[in-house]
Amino acid sequence: MRKKTVSTAAALAVLTALTLTACGDGGSDAAKPIADISMQPKTKAATVLDQPFAKPDFVLTDTKGKPYDFRERTKGKATLIYFGYTNCPDVCPTTMSNIAIAKKSLPKADQDKLQVVFVTTDPARDTPASLAKWLPAAGDPSFVGLTGDFKTIQAGARSIGIGIDPATTNKDGTVVSMHGAQVIAFSPKTNDGYLLYGDDASSDDYAKDLPKIIKGENP
Repeated sequence: MRKKTVSTAAALAVLTALTLTACGDGGSDAAKPIADISMQPKTKAATVLDQPFAKPDFVLTDTKGKPYDFRERTKGKATLIYFGYTNCPDVCPTTMSNIAIAKKSLPKADQDKLQVVFVTTDPARDTPASLAKWLPAAGDPSFVGLTGDFKTIQAGARSIGIGIDPATTNKDGTVVSMHGAQVIAFSPKTNDGYLLYGDDASSDDYAKDLPKIIKGENP
């Protein structure tokens, strides 16, 4: 089937709209054009990037309070990265749960070849301790949770086409953290981010694709 090319502005706008509906309202950087992507047939959950993203070159703090050099620590390993926050009411825990369910369906040897990284978009509230408590419940104990300086996190997210904004406080006192709904998969062969998933990707979608992602192949 011939692939259809669309602009990132259009594709990310659709994905972002899903997130904003669930997690807040207002403007966001997420719809700004970053790169061109090629959409696979709708029967597939993954979007293959025409121009793969280089891994974000940032050092943040993990759940043990230790520095975590993302690019170095995930080098040569199939990696999924997601930007969200622990107080998110639905999208973030659902995404982490779907990936966790899919990962557990893999043989143990393949599970060890996959790294899942959750980067908070609300570092003021998401401390290493709170991430350490939330991740095992929402996802899997092996998932890496990262926090740190917001500007560093924002720059890293934008480098892979994900726009995030600082958390804001509504009149009723509730805090809303704007984040992208995308999961980016990085190849263990090239270390580039070559696949994108939206928040509509199910655990079955991930379970079907992970064996190929671990090998650095297209689903």
